[in-house]
Amino acid sequence: MNIARSRKVRVAGCAAAGLGVLGLLTVAQGAGAVRPALTDRPSWAVQTRNACDAVTGRRVRCAAVEVLNPSAVAMNADARIRDLARRRQPTTTTTRRSTTTTATTTTTTAPLPVAGTCTTTHAGYTPCDLRSAYAIPPAAGQGQTVAIVDAYDDPNAESDLAVYRAAYGLPACTTANGCFQKVNQSGGARVPTANAGWAEEISLDLDMVSAICPACHIRLVEASSNNLSNLLTAENQAAVGASAISNSWTAGEFSTESSYDSYFNHGIPITVSSGDSGYGVTWPASSPYVTAVGGTSLVPADNARGWSETAWNGAGSGCSAYEAKPVAQTDTGCPSRTVADVSAVADPNTGVAAYDTYQSPGWVAFGGTSVAAPIVASVYALAGNGATIATPAYSYSHPGSLFDVTSGSNGTCAVDYLCTALGGYDGPTGLGTPNGTGAF
Repeated sequence: MNIARSRKVRVAGCAAAGLGVLGLLTVAQGAGAVRPALTDRPSWAVQTRNACDAVTGRRVRCAAVEVLNPSAVAMNADARIRDLARRRQPTTTTTRRSTTTTATTTTTTAPLPVAGTCTTTHAGYTPCDLRSAYAIPPAAGQGQTVAIVDAYDDPNAESDLAVYRAAYGLPACTTANGCFQKVNQSGGARVPTANAGWAEEISLDLDMVSAICPACHIRLVEASSNNLSNLLTAENQAAVGASAISNSWTAGEFSTESSYDSYFNHGIPITVSSGDSGYGVTWPASSPYVTAVGGTSLVPADNARGWSETAWNGAGSGCSAYEAKPVAQTDTGCPSRTVADVSAVADPNTGVAAYDTYQSPGWVAFGGTSVAAPIVASVYALAGNGATIATPAYSYSHPGSLFDVTSGSNGTCAVDYLCTALGGYDGPTGLGTPNGTGAF
């Protein structure tokens, strides 16, 4: 199926100007087409497109958002970091592209040592940045396995993962040393057809798990296609031996969706992206058995944490049309399941670095709730409670162990907190973002 791909171009400042979720420039682009030339826009404008094609029927779409001009991400980050460095005493040196700048990376208590190196010349946040922002403890995750469910094959998954981890001083994770495993939806070694868009998603997922939990093992389960039945078969396979499962893909809600929820009820934490189209609900994020992960914009800040977050205007949220409300959710604006539960960075303007070479140039910057879902799954693995957590209820019992996100919006809605970040629970960011592992 060759479904035309629409390239969505986000212009910085649109949200502030009240122009909605995204400034859109639609360019017809078939599956596997060569990357289009960038339009003549200011250097600060982060231009993006969805990594995967649009879908219809019982097919799903990956939630990775590729930044077409990653230098803009580096420029934005450099400007923020330079401003921060002028306003407080620097404690950590960070290099982005060709400019050396300084930034504070303290947490709410004290600076944490971070595995690997903080030095890079690639656009986008590094493992050092992410582990600092979310107060991730060092030297944790041994004996844990994060499973990733995606469609199609990334032929270069293991070799690209090796480049990413080496660039940031992370330990090797290979088939040979038992850290990395790639299987098909039945658990076998015969891989499905390769797909460039899903290869980007796979690389992003692998890199985010590596960034947050370098000691975790990674099990990549590749479904034969993006047909829902194949992804659900892969979901069952992913549960074998996993401490947590990450799903960076979404589908529209449908009337019989609850009959498929059992595929996400494996007695371990399962994270799902909330979507990248702003206010509105997707499945399986709406399933009561998963942790629906929303998105934020993450920037360095002159505060005790060293970072601040606002709701990303592309994150999905709202009331499910078909799923019952879980007991743990007590918000009153939805009589049904409310999305999301927790969140992490997803804004392409504050994107992350990843490495992919299957029909991609190598170092790429990404946003989307595809970034957030594997981050949260990895925090679950770090916490080591996976065998006792089958639903997001644990986080609802420990909101004090999350960074509360209190500003930003993903659209307009009748009940304010469902689309606007407020103190306490809200739709776009849920209960907040990881502050260590206490809420997981």
